[in-house]
Amino acid sequence: MSRVLVLQGPNLNLLGTREPEIYGRKTLSELHAEIQHWALGLAMEVVFFQSNHEGALIDRLHEKDFDAAIVNGGGLTHTSVSLRDALLAIERPFVEVHLSDPATREPFRKVNFLSDVAVASFVGQGPDGYRLALEELARRFEGRA
Repeated sequence: MSRVLVLQGPNLNLLGTREPEIYGRKTLSELHAEIQHWALGLAMEVVFFQSNHEGALIDRLHEKDFDAAIVNGGGLTHTSVSLRDALLAIERPFVEVHLSDPATREPFRKVNFLSDVAVASFVGQGPDGYRLALEELARRFEGRA
């Protein structure tokens, strides 16, 4: 069974209350329960980690106790070369996910330090982006078997 780390960046702990017109009303716990359900259907194990601190996210990646990751870097997507470097250093495939489409929002959100090193990106799909990411990873794992 493949193990997938779902890494959630800053402010995602506020899902359900933070700008629901952009991010929806589903809480992070509800989203994680949905991701868990989808993963089980794909015979994948998921582990979750959320932090508002860049270093904590990087430290979690350095544990390398997973086969692949789904990463929603939140605002760090647009600012963190360190997060990008950590994702490259661990040598694990990752899929980038954003509930909204940053490219359609404020100009500073058009900068993305992760998309060109991700194996795939799903943006603007809401929670379904995580399902699509799991399905993408499942296809890649099948190809390794």
